[in-house]
Amino acid sequence: MDLVSSLPAFVLAVVLISASPGPAMALILRRAALRGFSGAVPTVLGLEAGLYLWALLAAAGLAALVAASEVAFLVLRVVGAGFLLYLGIRAWRSAWRGRGTSGADEEVAVADPAPGAALTWWKAFGEGSVVMLANPKAAAFMIALYPQFVPAGRPLFATTALLAVLQVVIETLLYLALAAVVGRAGTWFRRPVVRRRLDAVSGTVLVTLGLRVAVESR
Repeated sequence: MDLVSSLPAFVLAVVLISASPGPAMALILRRAALRGFSGAVPTVLGLEAGLYLWALLAAAGLAALVAASEVAFLVLRVVGAGFLLYLGIRAWRSAWRGRGTSGADEEVAVADPAPGAALTWWKAFGEGSVVMLANPKAAAFMIALYPQFVPAGRPLFATTALLAVLQVVIETLLYLALAAVVGRAGTWFRRPVVRRRLDAVSGTVLVTLGLRVAVESR
């Protein structure tokens, strides 16, 4: 199998996987709806940084060790589930605190960059990275997907790293496009009533995903 001839199938697989609902999608949608496009950028970059690191670990064989180790798999599953539950409960708390807000048509303004903006950026980046890195299914996914597209005789690590760059570029473009679309409707999403409902729904989705990660087997 030639690498170039396999690229269309790889791109199609990446697009289909990226479009499937999951923690990454839920995180991006909530962030873009409440913080706008610029607020979702660090989350997307954090997710993709975590994805690329998993790809490199898969190429080095470390992801296979994680997937094969009962202890490592369990630790990642617990950490991933716990973090999703934390994000979901935090969204629920935000919805609960906003109950007293009056004026259904008043917009909750997005704050301008402040002295702590860099810290907020890195916090969002860190959330995205943790959600991806603490997902044991990501290790299994990398092990299952990439070997199918690495031609025999080509260096495994270099080829996997190259394919991972392509995947990161595709997913970043798709997720940023999604964030831009959602961000354009930010005025509507930031109305107090809509925001409370969005927090409640996104919190429920994140908690559900966290529980699913917690109880899922390999």
